[in-house]
Amino acid sequence: MCGIIGFMSRKKKMINGEKIALGLCSLKERGNGKGSGYVGYGIYPTKYKDCYAFHILIDNCPKFEKIKVAVENILEQYGTIVKDEEIPTEEGIIKKVHIPWRYFYEVDEKFADKEEDVIVDIVMDINDNIDGAYVISSGKDLGVFKAVGWPEEVAEFYRIDKYEGYLWLAHARYPTNTKAWWGGAHPFNLLNWSVVHNGEITSYGTNRRFVEMFGYKCRLLTDTEVVTYILDLLLRKHKLPLELACQTLAPKFWSEIDDLPEEERELYTALRLTYAGAMLNGPFAIAVATPAGLLFMNGEIEDDTVMFGLTDRIKLRPLVAAEKDDLLFVSSEESAIRRICPNLDRVWMPDAGEPVIARVWK
Repeated sequence: MCGIIGFMSRKKKMINGEKIALGLCSLKERGNGKGSGYVGYGIYPTKYKDCYAFHILIDNCPKFEKIKVAVENILEQYGTIVKDEEIPTEEGIIKKVHIPWRYFYEVDEKFADKEEDVIVDIVMDINDNIDGAYVISSGKDLGVFKAVGWPEEVAEFYRIDKYEGYLWLAHARYPTNTKAWWGGAHPFNLLNWSVVHNGEITSYGTNRRFVEMFGYKCRLLTDTEVVTYILDLLLRKHKLPLELACQTLAPKFWSEIDDLPEEERELYTALRLTYAGAMLNGPFAIAVATPAGLLFMNGEIEDDTVMFGLTDRIKLRPLVAAEKDDLLFVSSEESAIRRICPNLDRVWMPDAGEPVIARVWK
C-alpha cells in the first residue's frame, strides 16, 4: 500500500520542499496516517555543508537532558560538535513524543582514513545502547524529517517548505506487521544512503542475520532498515558496481542465468551464491538516493549523487518513472508525479528488477 515518490534535478537545481510534499500528499490513500517522511539533499548549503548532519529523535520525557548528554558523549569520542539545535518545528500539528535534534559534526583528523566507518559505528552505538535516542540521518548536506502522521501534517510540522534541495524522496506509510512509531517511518538513512520502500521484505530475518555479520545492528523495528545497510555494505564497503548491487537485491531467476553466455552465467551464479543473504524476497518497490564514489559496470566512477528506483523480479509493487527536462521522477503512481509536474516529456513503467537511474549531468 505505501506511497513513494522521489525526484532529482540532474543539473542539481535547487527545488523547494513544497513540491515533494505536494506529490506525497496526493498519495495519501496509500498511507493510513501512521507515518510519513521526507529526505532532502543539498538542504544545508552553508558553512555546515561539509559537516555530518546527525538528525536524532530524542524521547520527549523527563530524562531528555540525560539522554542528550549520553548522545553527545558518544559523538565527542570521535570528533567535534560544531553546532547543535532542536530542528525547527510547528507546534500543535503532531504530538511531539520525540524531540527532533540535529548536530553538525566533524570527525577527528586521526580517523580520517576511516571516517565513514566511524560514522556508521556512532549510529550503531547510539541506536543500540542509548534508550530513548534514535539516529534517523547521518549524512552530509542532507536531512531526514519523519514522524507518525499524514504527509501534509509531517510536512507542516517540519516546515518542509523552508528547505530547498536538488534531490527529494518521500514516503507515506501503511504499516502492516511492524510498529507504527517515528523511527519506523521512512525514509531510512545511513551516511548518504536513503531508502523509501513500498511492500514487505519477507526475507528480513535472513537479511538481518547477513548484515549483522558485518557489524550492522537493526534496531528501528522496520524491515526497510536492513535494505539501507545492505546497500552500504555492497556499494561502499564491497564496492560492487551499482548494476550488480541491484542484481543482488533482485537477482535474475536461475532459469534466466542458465540461458546466459558462459561468462555472464558464471558472474551471476557467483553473485547469487556469494550474496544469497542479501537477496530481498517479497513484494517491493524502492527508491534510493546514493552518494558519490559509485562504481558502474563500465568501470566509470560516479563522483556525485545518484537516485535510482527498483522493483522485485515479478513487480508485485508498482513503480512509474518520468522525465521533464533535467528532472527524473520515480513514484508509486503517475498521478503523484503529475501533481508536481503536469506536462512531462516521457512516462514509462520500468521492467521488473531493472533499475531506473538518475545521474548528475556533467
